[in-house]
Amino acid sequence: MKSERISSIPGLFISALRGGSGKTILTIGITAALRSLGKQVAPFKKGPDYIDAGWLSLAAGNPCYNLDTYLIDHDTVVSSYLANSAKLGADIAIVEGNRGLFDGIDIDGKTSTAETAKLLEAPVVLVLDCSKSTRTMAAAVLGCLHFDPELTIGGVILNRIAGPRHKNNLINNIEYHTGVPVIGAVPKLRSHDFPERHMGLVPTPEHDWAFESVRNAETIIRDHVDVPRIIALSETAASFERNVRVPEAGSAATTTDKPVIGVIRDASFQFYYPENIEALEAEGAQVVMISPLRDTELPEELDGVYIGGGFPETHARELGENVSFRESLLARIKEGMPLYAECGGLIYMGEELEVDGVVHPMTGLFPLSFSVSKRPQGHGYVVAEITGENPFYEVGTQIKGHEFRYSKITRWDREENDAAFTMARGTGMADKADGITKYNALATYTHIHALGTPAWAPSFVSKALEYKNHG
Repeated sequence: MKSERISSIPGLFISALRGGSGKTILTIGITAALRSLGKQVAPFKKGPDYIDAGWLSLAAGNPCYNLDTYLIDHDTVVSSYLANSAKLGADIAIVEGNRGLFDGIDIDGKTSTAETAKLLEAPVVLVLDCSKSTRTMAAAVLGCLHFDPELTIGGVILNRIAGPRHKNNLINNIEYHTGVPVIGAVPKLRSHDFPERHMGLVPTPEHDWAFESVRNAETIIRDHVDVPRIIALSETAASFERNVRVPEAGSAATTTDKPVIGVIRDASFQFYYPENIEALEAEGAQVVMISPLRDTELPEELDGVYIGGGFPETHARELGENVSFRESLLARIKEGMPLYAECGGLIYMGEELEVDGVVHPMTGLFPLSFSVSKRPQGHGYVVAEITGENPFYEVGTQIKGHEFRYSKITRWDREENDAAFTMARGTGMADKADGITKYNALATYTHIHALGTPAWAPSFVSKALEYKNHG
């Protein structure tokens, strides 16, 4: 790694008074519209999220990086914002907030979108769900202005407008009482444009119509939002510079020395932070994409496997029927190949998954059975104390992560010292235990972010290199 002086670029946040206000669809449309104008967009998502980030990446044609001040310290968040904007050669950064503008983990608003916008010295566009409301929206905007005068709310987009009279009433009241310009007014949208599953928007790789949905969102923005004013507002962001640590060309291992880590990425397993993949590469690994929905066996050249989260229940039959892949993966793990699995990956490494009354066989590494519920079984940030021996983390340390899942464990034949984590915050697998481990494999409900868990990638690559050299 080397230190490089990097300057900020024009950018802004898009936030709302609460979740469900339509900011994600509008952010997707704004991102796509900017791209169509020839802008190189650096998309970011504030907070722990894979699904919205996937849509933003599709709209921008660039990876979407997460900015999370709970999982990652402030200096690293700023560095990530600068380094990734520069790496993409971006003209503008668009950051989608999460939940309500000021929602955080305590009364001071820590981890909120507002906190992050101030940290990056960027203005905010506030999306308002104006359903069945007029003048009260002016009071809401005025309240936000007074609640945190250090935050710059540079514009408002009205959403779910009933008609021209409703629109004009809102614009007149908001601009008169608050002085904040209304830069867009979007009518009520058809719900089938962006179907939902579990946590909001459906992941983009799952259906062929994802690109059409992005085009629909772009058309909505072009018709109802003043995109040039979005660009002008982004240019009011403060300009600053920081020394940032970036990978040094030629500093990683040579090709022959590189361990090869397979990442299972397909319609079943698609929840990965790009920073996690890049962290493995920065430590000298060669990363290749594999899939039990496509491949008949585990590729011979692999020295490690990483399985992220996703929706394995949507392809449980296909996963269960690919016996040869499951058996080849299990055989390699028993030989000592390192494996790291999160959430959906944990399910795949268990023995069986029940979906709608049908039981599907999984890999069978761990003595676990799973089913899928209609309600979330674990939700939010977690803190795990490393209390048991495992291949990736030092005992006595602590990691932060997050969980959001609908699956639950219906059977766990516990063995002595088989769980490496004790949950100081969060649900975990059962009885505050998480991180089941066997051989050089660890599987957990906890999702980590490599920038907030810097020990993860070096440990993983080291184990993979050890397996490569010694088998």
